[in-house]
Amino acid sequence: MLNEFSRTELLIGKEALEKLKNSTVAVFGIGGVGTYTVEGLARCGVGKFIIVDDDLICLTNLNRQLIATRSTVGKPKVEIMKQRILDINKDAVVEMHPCFFSAETVNEFDFSAYDYVVDAIDTVTAKLILIEESKKAGTPVISCMGAGNKLDPTRFEVTDIYKTSVCPLARVMRRELKQRGIDSLKVVYSKESPVQSEENEETSCKNHCICPKGTQRKCTIRRQIPGSISFVPSVAGLIIAGEVIKDLIQESSLNNTK
Repeated sequence: MLNEFSRTELLIGKEALEKLKNSTVAVFGIGGVGTYTVEGLARCGVGKFIIVDDDLICLTNLNRQLIATRSTVGKPKVEIMKQRILDINKDAVVEMHPCFFSAETVNEFDFSAYDYVVDAIDTVTAKLILIEESKKAGTPVISCMGAGNKLDPTRFEVTDIYKTSVCPLARVMRRELKQRGIDSLKVVYSKESPVQSEENEETSCKNHCICPKGTQRKCTIRRQIPGSISFVPSVAGLIIAGEVIKDLIQESSLNNTK
């Protein structure tokens, strides 16, 4: 019988589709990258999601975040993302964590229960904790490097963190991961040099923060507010979704041949 994933089944087959249905993917960071990752995964039939983000949707998110519209401003990102997932696949299971992932909240998560982890977080400390916990649990993880202050979506590549270049965030992550004895990490990164953003008195979120009431981490406490555009983080997010789907299907194929 035809269903919402019939066209996908034509490409990957029934067994692979069943594997995705039975997979649990945890996505940390439901922003410009993470929303498109979740979208891609949901439309491929992934059956269970763990979605993690403490933010409320802000007016300044409308330029790049899939769930950000005039009607959703001020609402929790994880709640709106859950609604969207279920509008795509009514049978999906969605577990929300409206928290900031950190050393204080890491014990809320059982990384051994996930089939894949997506790092779409924008802070180095949180990324490192997430990667360390995933590696300790033996759970595959893919990490997004810097997507802010970029204009060319064709410059993204998928590689190991130790093969990256140009990206300032990747440089910091290489150093920190090496110190922690982590010798590999699958990443999506851009070889485009960051564009110099044109922040001024009128456009500065530091001085004119409009984060919705109830936002815990307002722009005024963030170290940097990068420029962004619709077609860069979205591409990174969909690349990540594609890598997750590919890896989950390949794992299923390998198990079937043993």
